Amino acid sequence: MNIQSFLEHHGIVRNPFAEEDAQTDQVFKEHCISSAYHPIWDKVYGDPKEPSTSIIFGPKGSGKTAMRLQIDRHLQRYNSENPGEQVFVIRYDDFNPFLDHFCERMSRRTTRKPEKVLDSWKLWDHMDSILCLGVTDLADRILQSGDADAPAGKSLSAAQLKKLDRTSARDMLLLATCYDQSTASSFSSRWNNLRRKLRYGNFGTKFPFVLAIIGLLGSIALVAWLYMRDRGADAEPMSNHWMWLVPAITLVCGLPYLIKTIKNHLAAVGIRKHMRVGKRETGSLRSALQSIASKELASQPLPRFERTDDRYELLNKFRAILRRLGYSGIVVLMDRVDEPHMTGGKPELMQRFVWPLLDNKLLKHPGLGFKLFLPQELHRDIDRETREFHERARLDKQNVIPAFQWTGEALYDLARARMLACAGDSASPEPKDLFSDDVSYDRLLSAFQSLRVPRHLFRLLYRVLVDHCNRHTDAHPEFKISSETFESALAVYSRDTDLV
Repeated sequence: MNIQSFLEHHGIVRNPFAEEDAQTDQVFKEHCISSAYHPIWDKVYGDPKEPSTSIIFGPKGSGKTAMRLQIDRHLQRYNSENPGEQVFVIRYDDFNPFLDHFCERMSRRTTRKPEKVLDSWKLWDHMDSILCLGVTDLADRILQSGDADAPAGKSLSAAQLKKLDRTSARDMLLLATCYDQSTASSFSSRWNNLRRKLRYGNFGTKFPFVLAIIGLLGSIALVAWLYMRDRGADAEPMSNHWMWLVPAITLVCGLPYLIKTIKNHLAAVGIRKHMRVGKRETGSLRSALQSIASKELASQPLPRFERTDDRYELLNKFRAILRRLGYSGIVVLMDRVDEPHMTGGKPELMQRFVWPLLDNKLLKHPGLGFKLFLPQELHRDIDRETREFHERARLDKQNVIPAFQWTGEALYDLARARMLACAGDSASPEPKDLFSDDVSYDRLLSAFQSLRVPRHLFRLLYRVLVDHCNRHTDAHPEFKISSETFESALAVYSRDTDLV
């Protein structure tokens, strides 16, 4: 018997249980993302006008990624409805590029053991990673301003850019120097295009170089004049003291450029050494810093030391730029910490990676909200942590969901929502409609309760459909699933997945 024929008999035009990964689930993305919610939705989503932090612990398949996508979609809708108070979203869910760059800074002996690498991962590495994502995204939006082909919500208007004064433009260029990780074009051309978009004039930065060239040419001219004068027939002897003018002129004229170059080179070396999660060369860093006036660069924070103070100042600069552009807050969506090759889904490695981020100063930073979707295994380790960890994290002040759980009723509603999304016109199927009368509504709720998470629910229902259709032919179809088929499929699935 064909599965599609069975579903069409119940008014369902596509299989609602074929997909189980939220990132590739079109039923979820097209329909359920705006209609099917977990009961804790309001507590996690909060109010976009005042971004807040939520930490959600849940087992695999419980719907953490689905909720993250829901929050992302709702924030996009909020931004379209509130153009003057938008929320800037940073999607912190692909850690492999940052961990790869981080490993490149470690010794070969250290990189052999992931636990040693992750032991070196600090809070400022998380902050650098988040700033890399945010600054690169913002730079893309600035460069695409005025581009009619730019995706909706991915560019800024000319009116918005005019709100940035010279100080904000300088800060944006500093952030781009340290954190812009785009590979769409070369760093120097992208940086200069960004400077022109921001209308940041830097002609004065060429003066030390021009003065050094003038001094060099003057020295060459002086040497040539002395040489030609001494070759004349009636030339008078020239004192050798004149030759001291050559290095003196060169040094005096070239000293400002030399001092500026040395300072910027040392800053570039420090940035490259201590901003460990990004790809940047010392030469390109020095060139960008050379293009900013020395008086505007003085006393500016740069990620050139192993400390968080500079990162917090840079984060404040980033927030100030966003406020001028019409963004009232920032939301960081963190998910899939069990997927990087460095952690490999092992709780002890994930703990080493995540724990530095649990810092109350960052999680409660004004205008910044984190939505952390973490594996359930990590919550079990919290009670065993030291007093110092709890004082730093202050989880009692965070909005913590210790267990992302689903009841049988909630899973039933979720299955029903998916069936309605896949139903034809005027059809309103429910899960109990698929089963014969000997499978009661209470039995379905009890069975769904034992599955605990949506992924297991979808897998079981898909397996039940397959088993039922394999027991009947198209010539003699049966459009109700018997209790025997349901119970046997549930027993086999529970045994295979260790649910009992």
